[in-house]
Amino acid sequence: MGISRDSRHKRNATGAKRAQYRKKRKFELGRQAANTKLGAKRIHEVRTRGGNRKFRAMRLDAGNFSWGSEAISRKTRTRKKNNDRYSTGYCIDSSSAETRKGYSFSFMDIFTHHFLFLSLFQTESEEVTKARSNHVQRKIEGRKAEAKVDAALDHQFAAGRLYACLSSRPGQSGRADGYILEGQELAFYIRKLKK
Repeated sequence: MGISRDSRHKRNATGAKRAQYRKKRKFELGRQAANTKLGAKRIHEVRTRGGNRKFRAMRLDAGNFSWGSEAISRKTRTRKKNNDRYSTGYCIDSSSAETRKGYSFSFMDIFTHHFLFLSLFQTESEEVTKARSNHVQRKIEGRKAEAKVDAALDHQFAAGRLYACLSSRPGQSGRADGYILEGQELAFYIRKLKK
């Protein structure tokens, strides 16, 4: 039996069985789930209807993650951090991940460079102490008013890892892209991971 995406085999709203008036059709087919896992990049190409292609990621270990409040994104290696799918270890849409140790600093370096602002865990930086013209100094002082990092994020930067969420569909696009968790969404996941 092939995997089918039709709804004719389902009972109707009142529970009655529907009559089978035709067999399965090619345009109703379904395929095996990709069950993307963490590991060295391995992507299969799948030919689909109309000669189009899907990229089925079997294994991925990196993706493009964006930091929404700062409007920056960087390629980052990830490791699994997902309670509800911990036993399976699958990378799917909306699953939570964690950036690998050390890879969060690329985000913090951009922040430090733009605002000349030291986070709680940073002691000193050449970027901050460098001599600048008065014009540049005034521009940076203007930026510093909005240079705030969420306390929960700051602790994650100190640990060298950030919690993130996948927003792409690795089994369809062959990519594991997502965004860094912040605010209420981050608080929700931290509570969930403590359980």
